Amino acid sequence: MYRYSIFYAGEHVTLYTELSDIPADFGPSVVTIGNFDGVHIGHTRVISRVVELAEEHGLASVAVSFDPHPMQVHHPELMHQEIMGQGSRRYFMCQLGLQNYVLLHYDLEFAKQSPEEFVKSVFVDTLYARYVVIGDDVRFGHCNSGDLNTMRELGEQYGFEVVVVDDLMADDGTRCSSTRIRELLNMGDMEGAARLLGRPHLMYGEVVHGLARGRELGFPTANLELEARGFIPVDGVYAGWLTDESGTRHPAAISVGTNPTFDGLENRQVEAHVIDRPQERVEDFDLYGQHVVVEFVKHLRPMVAYHGVEALVEQINQDVVQTREVLAAA
Repeated sequence: MYRYSIFYAGEHVTLYTELSDIPADFGPSVVTIGNFDGVHIGHTRVISRVVELAEEHGLASVAVSFDPHPMQVHHPELMHQEIMGQGSRRYFMCQLGLQNYVLLHYDLEFAKQSPEEFVKSVFVDTLYARYVVIGDDVRFGHCNSGDLNTMRELGEQYGFEVVVVDDLMADDGTRCSSTRIRELLNMGDMEGAARLLGRPHLMYGEVVHGLARGRELGFPTANLELEARGFIPVDGVYAGWLTDESGTRHPAAISVGTNPTFDGLENRQVEAHVIDRPQERVEDFDLYGQHVVVEFVKHLRPMVAYHGVEALVEQINQDVVQTREVLAAA
């Protein structure tokens, strides 16, 4: 079982948010480009190839990405939700051995650059790229006008080699992609999403005070702040894990939704009830103010309104039993 702590996310990855911050003597390097949302198994394959080439040739390894996501800039009306935050991405890239992460601010002015302008200013003049590792579906530059052939032509012109990494395919024959993972999370297919991510889907955020209804019912919950990082999956109850700031991983029944049994909430809430705590230590288990990681292993049931508190308590007890069984099997 893998163990991690995102509380010191990417501490061994050097982060640059401005090209001017990169030392003049940086490189030569092996570079890749992408949004890397979710750092799924396809991204892992690309970044691992970057690291392999860098180690083989004694070069710096670099991933270039953008913030905010280009979709949020060009189509703000779509309310694009990212799978994971930038800190989590850097953490998982760090685990793959990546050395440098260039996170460039993306806006409409930045998007006006032609493919050649972008490649020359970033890859050639700043990172001194010897190799550029990409997938065959790469698109870059103004209106995504640059593609694999464009990159190869620029490589010949500016002296870097283009290395193509083949796509990974999902079990259903579709390409492994962040879009497909979002679809699975919206369906509650946490197992399918985990296969493409290479790990359970997670969220990261601070535990804040809620309405204390769970505590009143005998099931205290850790409520994630509304600004928590990560894609909120479909409403319902999940079996999963909560990792606190000490790095301790606790089994948890997780609720996502608006509490329909009561008056409901204006915003969707993610709250985790840690199970199997020793009875004498339940009251002193205080996570308020801590930043925690919540992992979603399996969707147990949809979020529904129950007729009365007794029916709800009975269902929560069943959820706890099922959570215990699911995590034991996992």
